[in-house]
Amino acid sequence: MTQIKLIHAKLHRVRVTQTNVNYVGSLSIDPDLMDRVGLLPLEEIDAIDLNNGKRWSTYVIPGKRGSGEICPNGGAALLCEPGDILIIYAYEFRDRSVVLREGHQAKILIADEHNRCQEFFYQTLQPQGDGVEFKSSQKLT
Repeated sequence: MTQIKLIHAKLHRVRVTQTNVNYVGSLSIDPDLMDRVGLLPLEEIDAIDLNNGKRWSTYVIPGKRGSGEICPNGGAALLCEPGDILIIYAYEFRDRSVVLREGHQAKILIADEHNRCQEFFYQTLQPQGDGVEFKSSQKLT
């Protein structure tokens, strides 16, 4: 079986609310945001800072619910500043034949300037003959 890595969750244009170099690593995220896209505590993520182009991998921990918190901790705190805009991705490994047979779905949240959901949609791979068709379907916020 051939395993492929596909995005399953994306927080797009979230703003760094604070940084904490004295914490032992990770990225604190408001659990409301985590729940909306299906991120789990301790899940590995990639983060891209749109203000400076820096990229890093770390893991997620829950911040304060309802706060809009996006707080890079430890070494990641040195890669960005409060107010920077991030894209946060989480991936999962799937068997290629299962994806071709059953499809795949990723949850995408685009944030407003306060890290609230401005737009939410799914990006899907739907089985189509011997391949898949990519679709993006918008959902109410």
